[in-house]
Amino acid sequence: MRFLKTAFWLIVAVVLVTVGLANRGIVTLRVLPEALSGWLGVSPDIDLPLFLVILAGVALGLFIGFIWEWIREIPERAAARDAAREIERLRREVARTKAEAAKGDVLAGLELPALPRR
Repeated sequence: MRFLKTAFWLIVAVVLVTVGLANRGIVTLRVLPEALSGWLGVSPDIDLPLFLVILAGVALGLFIGFIWEWIREIPERAAARDAAREIERLRREVARTKAEAAKGDVLAGLELPALPRR
């Protein structure tokens, strides 16, 4: 299993290096369209290698997906917490009932009327 994990990460590393080497060209990343930036008089642009733009897009997509999934699972986590509380309450109740039953058996044996002998 460790071999498969190492092989997987090795393949991922090779793919990332290949994408980086194939996309070293510089691109301009613009926050606003040219017409809008000319109208506002602000042009927040940055020049980056294309592979950084690609990797940043993938990382941003993963981050948004993780946040989305975390928000989606809020009701399920609340139900799991409620179930855990209920399980703990039932365990305490079973332990208390067993203790009472063990105590009750001894007392019940002492308080039973004697059966007539035949």
